[in-house]
Amino acid sequence: AEDGYAYNVINAGVSGETSSGARSRLKWALTSKPDIVILVTGANDGVRGIAPDLIKSNIEAIVEMLKQNEIIVVLGGMQMFQNLGPKYTTAFSNMYSQIAQSHDIILIPFFLAGVGANPRLNQADGIHPTAEGYRIIVENIYPYVIKAIQIHKDRSK
Repeated sequence: AEDGYAYNVINAGVSGETSSGARSRLKWALTSKPDIVILVTGANDGVRGIAPDLIKSNIEAIVEMLKQNEIIVVLGGMQMFQNLGPKYTTAFSNMYSQIAQSHDIILIPFFLAGVGANPRLNQADGIHPTAEGYRIIVENIYPYVIKAIQIHKDRSK
């Protein structure tokens, strides 16, 4: 709003939700008729060791439905804890860029850049950001959101 953008932001996320849960709730989320969706899902799948192919399939289904509804998608990439091994963590992190490229959507390379794994910027659980952590996230994602807003404005002409 400070920069002259008149958009309402609705957080439709559910703490602890997997990509399967997000996919199953998508029709409900669409009832608010969003113009832009910042899609950040998959991390809870990764913590559970769910196969990256299944996570990718869920995210792609979500992206496809959003695009069918002419919604601009900004995909928040995530990374996974190294204890799951290099094969898993590489497949996990690569799926976000693969999805973004194949569906021609905006990608935030790592949604938690500068915040993830920083104890000072996360709550006691070591996973969820503090208020200060979220301020950094907002600053980091802002250019991607502005890009989405510009695409929306161009489509509206």
